Amino acid sequence: MVDAVLAEGLVKTYGKVRALDGLSLRVPEGEVLGVLGPNGAGKTTAVKVLTTLVRPDAGTASVAGVDVVADPAGVRRSIGVSGQNAAVDEYLTGFENLDMVGRLYHLGARASRERARELLREFDLEEAGDRVAKGYSGGMRRRLDLAGALVARPPVLFLDEPTTGLDPRSRTSMWEVIRGLVAGGTSLLLTTQYLEEADLLADNIVVVDHGRVIAEGTADELKAQVGGERLQVTVADPAQLGRAEELLTPLAVGPVVREEERRGLLVPVTGGAARLADALRLLDGEGVALDDVGLRRPTLDDVFLTLTGRSTAEDDAALSQEASA
Repeated sequence: MVDAVLAEGLVKTYGKVRALDGLSLRVPEGEVLGVLGPNGAGKTTAVKVLTTLVRPDAGTASVAGVDVVADPAGVRRSIGVSGQNAAVDEYLTGFENLDMVGRLYHLGARASRERARELLREFDLEEAGDRVAKGYSGGMRRRLDLAGALVARPPVLFLDEPTTGLDPRSRTSMWEVIRGLVAGGTSLLLTTQYLEEADLLADNIVVVDHGRVIAEGTADELKAQVGGERLQVTVADPAQLGRAEELLTPLAVGPVVREEERRGLLVPVTGGAARLADALRLLDGEGVALDDVGLRRPTLDDVFLTLTGRSTAEDDAALSQEASA
């Protein structure tokens, strides 16, 4: 069986910025690969290479068995792409946007119109199909953009952070659409900053940082790499947060995360209830009052923190060199 996507040792530099640094990944046919990482990790550059928009400086890549450098036109015939910013002509109606895409793919006038109406129904845009897209909400534009990527029924689909900027309801709706596509046999490479999204949608996940893969596996396998549990503590008085951190750090088996805004600490521990009891005894003995305390299993965010030494929230606040490349 030919892999839907296969990349080996991809390198891409922009001046002094090494956007891809030997990145390798594969998407088996009919599966979803989640590419997880913060802004600037190299996710979008990887998508640009795999969709023939950017030529790699080194390494090889193929999509649906076609080399992205040797036969870019052949690759483009097999893919659909939905980027971070919805590629929608706001002065055309939803129907006209999709009909135009169909004609660009040379489907013919009748087939283009039929496919446009079909996709408007599938993406719950039928009532808005004859309205100008300028009046669409962000979620509607995202759905229309994704519909446009599917006009030619491509076997391989690239979604580059498809739910960035959407409200929770629109994000959930988009997840349902993506699950439906996968159930229909589409092979998918999905880049995302949302850990829940990768956990929910992907068969396998690669964690990318500074242009290279630093971990890969299923969501459960990645969480198992971290192991243990997380002790979550919220102090009543923000002034006592530092003292609470001093007391609980000796119990930790990894870096303690300090969350100033919620007056909280996240402490990786082993031993479950015993460590919780130890923590409560230490804090009570020093008069540190709590608003909340509990134990939870590790998340993909914990995986990223353990692997990189920082959280995705820290990286979200950083400027993305990649986005401006």
